Amino acid sequence: MRLEIGEILIRDIQFGDRTKVSGGTLYINKSELVAKLIDDEHIKSISVELAKPGESTRITPVKDVIEPRVKVDGPGNIFPGVLGKVTTAGSGRTHVLKGCAVVSCGKIVGFQEGIIDMSGPGADYTPFSKLFNIVLVIEPAAGLDQYGYEKAARMAGLKAAVWLGEAGRNVQPDNIISYETKSVLEQAAEYPDLPKIGYVYMLQTQGLLHDTYVYGVDAKKIVPSLLYPTEVMDGAILSGNCVSACDKNTTYHHQNNPVITSLYEAHGKEINFMGVIITNENVFLADKERSSNWTAKLAKFLGLDGVIISQEGFGNPDTDLIMNCKKIEKEGVKTVILTDEYAGRDGASQSLADSDPLADAVVTAGNANELIVLPKMDRVIGMLDYTDKIAGGFSGSLRPDGSIEAEIQVITGATNELGFNRLSATMY
Repeated sequence: MRLEIGEILIRDIQFGDRTKVSGGTLYINKSELVAKLIDDEHIKSISVELAKPGESTRITPVKDVIEPRVKVDGPGNIFPGVLGKVTTAGSGRTHVLKGCAVVSCGKIVGFQEGIIDMSGPGADYTPFSKLFNIVLVIEPAAGLDQYGYEKAARMAGLKAAVWLGEAGRNVQPDNIISYETKSVLEQAAEYPDLPKIGYVYMLQTQGLLHDTYVYGVDAKKIVPSLLYPTEVMDGAILSGNCVSACDKNTTYHHQNNPVITSLYEAHGKEINFMGVIITNENVFLADKERSSNWTAKLAKFLGLDGVIISQEGFGNPDTDLIMNCKKIEKEGVKTVILTDEYAGRDGASQSLADSDPLADAVVTAGNANELIVLPKMDRVIGMLDYTDKIAGGFSGSLRPDGSIEAEIQVITGATNELGFNRLSATMY
């Protein structure tokens, strides 16, 4: 399967009379965008604000981040099974408004949304401070429960990203990047002397607003499955979860998964990238055993020499991570795991809730318990009244002067377990 990504570089965003891309600027007709999104009985109001890199701006509480895209050639549409009919993503050409994002914002749970600072020390911990952000502050209709609110906010963000992405349909991209993975037998034969490497992609599926969707299906209902890597890059997987902000995979993370792009960069040179195994993170032991058994079976079935395993979240999913690791290792397939740590503010506590001697190749995305002070910002998009309750915050986190003292857990993407961040560790 072959996919072309056409990158249209966005260097500024502004409101205007017409939604279009011109000279690297995305112009947005604000009233048309609101009208597109407000046609939902579950939404009371939506305000749209712009946030640019370097501004003294704080965005919170962040629900999701989504990259605007449009399908310009080939079958399917953006987010198949959600905003269009179920077709297979991952082929043809997709245009991307690179450098901007839709950020959905709302107090859905109150303790597992996040913060994006566009400047200051907090900005260094999130990749989204470098983007031109179109922020949707979504107020729910009266009496709407958390589940309805989450769905309404999720759909509003996706609709906005698709609507804005249309502005790039007829624009000549600045860059066109091609990715291709062939059928299993063809791919194995193409580079017979290179190690066959796969990617085990763990998806957050613990329920109670801890959900991820694959072609519109709640991934807790799936058994481990094979995907072409280009399907992931083309919108097959999207976020529907409200988990700790630091290691949550937003939809933007799925669209731009750095594990996949890095494996493609090494493909045909150092490795033979064979494909992606998606699996879920379960609550009950029997489900964990079933999914980890299937994951190990698929790794063996593909004849892989090694895999990279990434998880999403911490605590309970650590068990799924270690189960996948040790069962795949026992099939004779080498593993490297990607995770983050909750090692206490002093870094002295056990980093993961589970471990095994076979998990001896580990990449860490940082310790989410480290403290940081986020200075007061001149402008807040959203609201601050829940700050002391957010995961990583505590009573008194929001100081009288408007600054925030909290763990980096509050920052969206700070310790992302795909490595989509700046934190790691070096052993001496």
